[in-house]
Amino acid sequence: MKINLIPSIEYIKEEEMEGKNVVVIDVLRATSVITTALFNGATEVITAVEIEEALKYKDESTLLGGERKALKIDGFDLSNSPIEYKREVVLGKRIVLTTTNGTKAINKSMKAQKIFIGCMLNGKAVAKKIIEDNDDAFIVCAGTQGKFSLDDFICAGKIINDIIEEKDMNKDDFATAALLAYKDNMDDIISYVKNAFHYKYLISIGLEEDIKYCFRKDVFNIVPEYRDGSIRV
Repeated sequence: MKINLIPSIEYIKEEEMEGKNVVVIDVLRATSVITTALFNGATEVITAVEIEEALKYKDESTLLGGERKALKIDGFDLSNSPIEYKREVVLGKRIVLTTTNGTKAINKSMKAQKIFIGCMLNGKAVAKKIIEDNDDAFIVCAGTQGKFSLDDFICAGKIINDIIEEKDMNKDDFATAALLAYKDNMDDIISYVKNAFHYKYLISIGLEEDIKYCFRKDVFNIVPEYRDGSIRV
């Protein structure tokens, strides 16, 4: 069994994923939103790449969520802030989500055997799932605007660390680098992430509380999985 890390969506080679398990990470903030919404009782999350695609799903049982340039989309019910996806808001609702990075990463992973949704909030649960399946796995970092991003990288390192604490396995060099980054900064992840362009941008538009929320460790013991057109628990 081997763990391979894809540092951003520009590195994805879809044919390499065929028949493999994939964990998609967009810790700031799409995969944190998906995990929070499903934990709080949303029935499913459908990911849309384009705004127009998302709008086609709108009905009384559906909430539209997402962002462009990290800001709420005009006419949508929710932004891409996981703090908004409270139980009283999402319970029993279908969520249709479109974001700049995360939903694209999920869409480009469709040839995988299984697609799991990972973030800091459910890192240990994701690690347990990978160990249980015992198949080669790719961890896909969504990145920022298709480029490498420190926030997803260290989140991947946390999940890899949780895996190898339970079971030793082979890793490619990107996975090893992420693991080392996490080990060196595990006690103060925010100080590491402060160096990221994406972090600085989110701070500039007032989203510090989102960042604090998204870097809480192992809050939820669920692993959302894409299957049959939507993401469910």
